[in-house]
Amino acid sequence: MSSRSLLTGAALTATALLTVAAPAAQAAAPAPATVAKNVFKGFVAKDRKAMLKWAAPDAVDKLLKYKFRTPDKFAGCTAAGTCRYVHTSVKVPGDLNGILMVVKGSRVTAVYTSQHVTSPSTVAKTFYRYWQLGAKTRAREIATAGAIKTRFAVKYDPTGVPYHRQGCSKETKGYSCAYSYEGGAMFLHVRGTKAAGYYVNSVSYIAD
Repeated sequence: MSSRSLLTGAALTATALLTVAAPAAQAAAPAPATVAKNVFKGFVAKDRKAMLKWAAPDAVDKLLKYKFRTPDKFAGCTAAGTCRYVHTSVKVPGDLNGILMVVKGSRVTAVYTSQHVTSPSTVAKTFYRYWQLGAKTRAREIATAGAIKTRFAVKYDPTGVPYHRQGCSKETKGYSCAYSYEGGAMFLHVRGTKAAGYYVNSVSYIAD
């Protein structure tokens, strides 16, 4: 057999192997929506074992602690692999309005969920901490989009002017939680109830 024939045969064999391997590679990486739906199916059934096939333990544990009724609508996935389930029949605190799953490869690696916070002071302190950390997605668990946009427009500077928490006081329709600093003050306006959960509805400032 000539060298040319041998080379041609080897090339055909390599091509065949690549053709066979391609579907296997595709099967190993399911679409983010498929992964999210499998996790959600387990979540609805409260089946931790089934959820762990598709999600990290921390993500599973957080989902199983969800305080509200099950979200009733799949809102799709982004190109980056974040998939959401939202509420259409009930109001829950925060901009997230349900559950957000972060899908990497074939697993849910993290989740964010609407939180049931039973104290105005706690929700204000938590929101402030998320701002310090630059954790905008976590802030969506406990605050409106407007509050997040206003507060996160200013990046936290650990070497900047310090803020001093002044506590919360009642105001029309809710509570105002104040943080003073040299030259002014910030107010986190909290809404909600203990039963339904509190959230940061808006942020305002005053200058001395």
